[in-house]
Amino acid sequence: MADAPTEPEKVSKVPEVVLTFWIIKIAATTLGETGGDTVTMSMNLGYLVGTVIFASLLVGSVCWQISVKRFHPFLYWGTIIASTTAGTTLADFADRSLGIGYTGGSALLLTCLLRTLALWRWSMGSVSVDSVRTPKAEIFYWVTITFSQTLGTALGDWIADTGGLGYEGGALVFAAALLLLVALYFWTSVSRVFLFWAAFILTRPLGATVGDLLDKPLDKGGMDFSRPLASAVLAAFIFACILLLPQRAAQHLENAR
Repeated sequence: MADAPTEPEKVSKVPEVVLTFWIIKIAATTLGETGGDTVTMSMNLGYLVGTVIFASLLVGSVCWQISVKRFHPFLYWGTIIASTTAGTTLADFADRSLGIGYTGGSALLLTCLLRTLALWRWSMGSVSVDSVRTPKAEIFYWVTITFSQTLGTALGDWIADTGGLGYEGGALVFAAALLLLVALYFWTSVSRVFLFWAAFILTRPLGATVGDLLDKPLDKGGMDFSRPLASAVLAAFIFACILLLPQRAAQHLENAR
């Protein structure tokens, strides 16, 4: 009797988490800050209009990402950039236009992020990026990423402004926290899934503070670079990285949690 056909392995459409991933991720989060500020501040469209624009781009990109059959680097990173710009404008709208402040906004977004991760783990048994191989897992993945990007923006503003450290001080704090995670990765057995999401969250406020450092006025502690120009340079750098640095889809790991 012939063996029954086996179900084909589902293909991952997210990239393997290696150094290339983190280089592009940090650049993308910085672009999210300068790009979001370009639309809301330089173009004077405001936080609400900026949020509507970038949220629409994000929804369209996520739907496209879910509909494709394999990993496409430019589509994936385009969706990441859409999520980080949407996160920038959404966090600024919540913190400033709604008046809940950086502390309140950070606490609210952290609660949303942790609940999304808990629901994802409860529903599917794993929050590892290596397990993102079905439309349901992809939806959880992108919702989690959007909350983490928005939280990162709020955290960056909270440390720099409410914490009084300024943009340079905030960038140093988040860079130091990321170095600690690197040390935990290489020299401890701490959960790799936990370290990934912690690093993913912390790269966003690092990008936010660096982006603010680049484009804020001199009297507010920034370097007063042109927001559109800084955004164009960052976009060109990301494009070159995607084009020149090899990437492949995440490989399946058994029992990833």
